[in-house]
Amino acid sequence: MPSTAVKKAFLGILSENKHLGTAELRRQYSNAFLQFQEEHDDWSTEDKGKPWSDDELRVVLSDAPTTDNALKHARAFKRGIGGVKQIYRWALQPVEVIDEKRPDHKFVQQVRRISKELGWLS
Repeated sequence: MPSTAVKKAFLGILSENKHLGTAELRRQYSNAFLQFQEEHDDWSTEDKGKPWSDDELRVVLSDAPTTDNALKHARAFKRGIGGVKQIYRWALQPVEVIDEKRPDHKFVQQVRRISKELGWLS
């Protein structure tokens, strides 16, 4: 498909959904792009679902929680994009929320410990 046709189709989608607002459109576009990447890209996700090591979490949490970084780390560690995004979500949660929702969950407590170590939590 020529780039002008792609641009025209993309602008059509934007104009049809302008009622959603910029942030929501950006979120939906990012999610659709990541889903497409996971389904059509050839990176291995053989470690998806396996426990994360402390060192892997340190590497993930050493970068800002952006979509690009999540994709980079998913590829590097052979994981799904959702797992990396989950690390960022738990690292950004206030302690009260973690204590209320997942006080004894091993993975969440591991993310909490590493994020605190790296200065994400007070």
